[in-house]
Amino acid sequence: MIKARNIHKYYGELHVLKAVDLHIKKSEIVSIVGASGAGKTTLLQILGTLDKPSKKKNSHLEINGTNIYGLRSRELSKFRNKHIGFIFQFHQLLPEFTALENICIPAFIAKTSRKEAEKRAMELLSFLGLENRASHKPGELSGGEQQRIAVARSLINNPAVIFADEPSGNLDSESAENLHKLFFQLRDEFAQTFVIVTHNEELADMADRKLTMVDGEIMKDHAETSLSNS
Repeated sequence: MIKARNIHKYYGELHVLKAVDLHIKKSEIVSIVGASGAGKTTLLQILGTLDKPSKKKNSHLEINGTNIYGLRSRELSKFRNKHIGFIFQFHQLLPEFTALENICIPAFIAKTSRKEAEKRAMELLSFLGLENRASHKPGELSGGEQQRIAVARSLINNPAVIFADEPSGNLDSESAENLHKLFFQLRDEFAQTFVIVTHNEELADMADRKLTMVDGEIMKDHAETSLSNS
């Protein structure tokens, strides 16, 4: 699903990512943890094609069989819209639009018809138990409801992978727990792949693999450690 090799990132003289290699399988939930400044969000943004790595020989990023660095700018935008979903700590819903309209925005960008987009959005709202919130604007929703709407928005184009940056960091404990369960429900029912940056140890430990970043490098993950010790 995702193959990254020799990913570097510099900000001036600061070497933020140091030759990161990463392989994530389809339907896998991978958490990325580490201290602030370790490079987690930078890595997530590069994997999600929102940022570019610093040019280095033999750097490579492949998502769902596509060589990302072989795409032109417009091709990359189309690829991102179709194949990648995003969930942020602050839901990033547009306050002037209803829940239904917010969910539909990526589909409209992909030139999906309004009828088809709204049908898919209502299916997602029903799956999330929020069909009675379709006409509500973000200010009329609880924090947990807003984040679930953001999840629905990330799913509207049936992406290959969803990148989540501290998705439960702004939620109370009950809403966070419900969101975490939702990720695994989506994986089990729709074979959805997730890459999640989080400081929430409970969520991190639930993942299929937990990767720890230290000073711009990925340390050996728990799955690899257990295999090497067996």
